[in-house]
Amino acid sequence: MSEYLGGKKERQEALKKIIMELHQGKDVQKAKEQFKELVRNVSAQEISQLEQALIEEGVSPEEIQELCDVHVEVFKESLEQEKAPEEVPGHPVHTFMLENREIEKVLEEWNLLIEKIKEEDKEKLEKQLEKLRQIEKHYLRKENQLFPFLEKKGVKGPSQVMWGIHDEIRDKLKEIKKALDKDDFSFVENLGKETSKQILDMIYKEEKILFPMALEKLSQQEWIKVKEGEKEIGFSFITPKDNWKPEIVEEEEKPFSQEAVKLDRGYLTPEQLDLMIKNLPLDITFVDENDEVCFYSAKENRVFPRSPGIIGRKVQDCHPPDSVDIVVKILKEFKAGTKDRADFWIKMGGKFIFIQYFPLFDEDRNYRGVIEVTQEVDHIRELEGEKRLLDW
Repeated sequence: MSEYLGGKKERQEALKKIIMELHQGKDVQKAKEQFKELVRNVSAQEISQLEQALIEEGVSPEEIQELCDVHVEVFKESLEQEKAPEEVPGHPVHTFMLENREIEKVLEEWNLLIEKIKEEDKEKLEKQLEKLRQIEKHYLRKENQLFPFLEKKGVKGPSQVMWGIHDEIRDKLKEIKKALDKDDFSFVENLGKETSKQILDMIYKEEKILFPMALEKLSQQEWIKVKEGEKEIGFSFITPKDNWKPEIVEEEEKPFSQEAVKLDRGYLTPEQLDLMIKNLPLDITFVDENDEVCFYSAKENRVFPRSPGIIGRKVQDCHPPDSVDIVVKILKEFKAGTKDRADFWIKMGGKFIFIQYFPLFDEDRNYRGVIEVTQEVDHIRELEGEKRLLDW
């Protein structure tokens, strides 16, 4: 077939056919040759649409993840023609790419170490591995800042596949750490090389598929929101410059419900907030800056009993005379800003009770009250090892 397919639908069907045959074991080289015959170029957007379409048709993200490297290999020549994302210092994409250059440097040092691995290099390997594990913040920002905005645009396939690969890399880095602890240098060498290649492949997928697609899909206002949350997660290897100063157009963020109240992060209706607090596995009481009890969580099986009569009451009057001096001391230190918590634990009725007090301050560091958190922690104290699987 010498004619190129020009229609978008035809191209998608052709791409889908190639990928499905790959999943069925078709030779990669033959798939590449077939690709050249069928389609002239393929964009990052089309690959993402293809993955999304396959998921919608029943192919699991895990299957696509398993052959993701093969997909990229087939389309690599065409992807190389993709224009690099515009690099503006401070823009989230520019920051991601700066991190990628640093990750490549760390991997270069890592590869040199494992290429000629020696027992006496163990300390160097441990330090370089710890350095490499800083990649976590790079992945976390993708997962928590970039992916949600793509998902709102209906692009879920690449997010699901990439997140799965992130987890594979995380697991491998942990396995390498365990092997180093056991002086299993042969295992470190083999898995170290495999992991290094997988990280480099992820960089390629980001810069040739994910970032161009995201730049095409997301508006400037959405990129501003991506950037707003970056510092909460942090960065890998770099401190980005803040040269990107886009014009901010105020957009009214619409809550999910007319009854919802805007909070620092998101919206909750009073009912949702009440249900959430009632179902937390702990008791909460809030005392305002005037030392008056304003709220307590009205849940069943409280550790300490509460009743509506305490609302509006001075917290000092809620304690017996022999303990009120402790309450006064805690409040004094909290208001002065000299202490940021007070912890107590007692045994009561055969249970181990943990009680914590935290002062609350507004953005101007004005004291706004104190929150008391109480919970029975016998089950927590008994925990050992790890539990990663659901055992319902």
